[in-house]
Formats: sequence, C-alpha cells, structure tokens
Amino acid sequence: MARVSRSKLAQNTWDALVSAFPDSACSLDFDLPERLAIRGILSAQCTDNRVNLTSKELFDKYPDMNSIANASDEEIAAVIKPCGLTASKTASVKDFAGRFVNGWGGVIPNDADELMKVRGIGRKIANLIVGEIYQTPAVVVDTHCKRVMKRIGITDSADPAKVEKDIMKVFDKDKWIAIGHLSVDLGRTYCKAQSPDCDQCPLSGFCGRKF
Repeated sequence: MARVSRSKLAQNTWDALVSAFPDSACSLDFDLPERLAIRGILSAQCTDNRVNLTSKELFDKYPDMNSIANASDEEIAAVIKPCGLTASKTASVKDFAGRFVNGWGGVIPNDADELMKVRGIGRKIANLIVGEIYQTPAVVVDTHCKRVMKRIGITDSADPAKVEKDIMKVFDKDKWIAIGHLSVDLGRTYCKAQSPDCDQCPLSGFCGRKF
C-alpha cells in the first residue's frame, strides 16, 4: 500500500478499535510503578492473568524492591516459576530490584534505553514501563500487536522493531500507548492466531486480511 493509504487505514483502524473497546487498558495490575515493572518482566510468554496472580504472591512475600534484591535466586524462582522462563526471569527481577535500590535511588528512569540495560528487558517491556508509568509515548509490540497490524495492513513485517516503526509512522504520538492495548483486545477477541473471527470483527470492512 502507498503511505497515504496506510494513513487512512490507520485512521479507520483507530476509529473502529476505540468504538469496539472503549475501556481498553493495560491488563497488568498497577499499584506501585516498580511492581508494574516486575509484572512486565514476568509477562514474557505468559498470560497477564497468571502474572497478576503470581505477582500477588511475590509481593505478599517480598513487599518492596529491597526485600526482592536481598532474597536468594532460589527463593524468587520458587515463587515466579508458574510464569515460565524461570531462570531468566529470576535474573531479570533480581537485576531490576538491585538497580532500583542501588542505582536509581528508588525512582524508575523514564528512559527506555536505560531500562534495557536491565538483564532480560527488551524494547517491548521498556516501552510498557515508560508508557504506563510516565505516559511517555511508546508502542508495545507484543504477539497480538505484531499479528493484527500485519493482517490489517499497517505493516508488512513480522519483526517487532519494524512493526513498531511502521505503527509510529501512521499513528499520532498520543495514540501510541493506546494502540498497543487496543491491538491486544482485538487479538484476544476477534483476530486470534488460530481461527480468527473475521465475520464479527469490527475491522472487517477495511482489513487487509493478510494471513
């Protein structure tokens, strides 16, 4: 598609998604900023519902970043095991907590590049953190977002970095955070990986249907 067509496609997509999902929001629990960041780390290849349940147990046992930083790897791993990728997530949780306490002075940096210095935090989670905590314009490209944006025709790529850039070209900055959440809602409700419900999808009138 020509760029102008993608711009129009983006506008149609935005209008349809906002109408279909007016209460769209991040589905990870948000009480304290540092706890949201930990939940973001735990969310890799795991459902948000499981993350919320597991993180409640984690924070009941270790209520602040200092207690997490001082806990052993084995203690943290035992709690977060239901979220999968236990070894790598344990290392990430510990690294984040240590930097929060000893490097950042108890304040999460509003800087995706700085956050990506934490072991195991990539651009997706860094964007989630700065977007949700500071409302810094950032696009979270998860599996749902990547899938639906390619199907719709906003991007031709399956590479998250390229998808992010393509989204940023056609959606205004003030929509970047929301479009990630809206994409998740669309992907979970209609545009599923297997057997998408195109007939009922609110984007059916203009979607590129690239499967």
